[in-house]
Amino acid sequence: MAFRNSADRYGWLSIFMHWLVAAAVIGLFGLGFWMVDLSYYDQWYRRGPDIHRSVGILLFGVMLFRLLWRLATPSPKSLPNHKRWEVASAHMAHGLLYLLIFVAMISGYLISTADGSAIDVFGWFQVPSITGRIKGLEDTAGVVHYWSTWALVVLAGVHALGALKHHFIDKDATLRRMLGKS
Repeated sequence: MAFRNSADRYGWLSIFMHWLVAAAVIGLFGLGFWMVDLSYYDQWYRRGPDIHRSVGILLFGVMLFRLLWRLATPSPKSLPNHKRWEVASAHMAHGLLYLLIFVAMISGYLISTADGSAIDVFGWFQVPSITGRIKGLEDTAGVVHYWSTWALVVLAGVHALGALKHHFIDKDATLRRMLGKS
């Protein structure tokens, strides 16, 4: 399998980043959903959010690279059996997935740094606050983060259902191309 995308298939780096981001988004959503109900005395009360923030920061770096990679090596052409509305909705969904991921990560960053503190990423490095202390920022960013992550997970589910539709109903290579088989 080639490193870069070609006109008819994805390269291994695009495939790897797709599944890495998918796993990170699902994992972060699950962790976030679980950790909001932790009590102050729970052993995961601090550890859960620390992991969530650290993975979120690393995901931001991966997404920046993925966006640059997508510009450098465009996606393969649509399959001939894809209808015009399918191609248009896929492009729109991909764009919206990217937008929602960035909105979720930026709002999460703003929640964590609204008091002026930095985010420690697994003890490897710190990401400083760029806003300093802004009263009410944490609450506003929290609402944006909540709804953007729910929208992201719902849209990712629709995206997955579309891939399954192409695989099982249309019996085309859409899903196989993202699995490295075609």
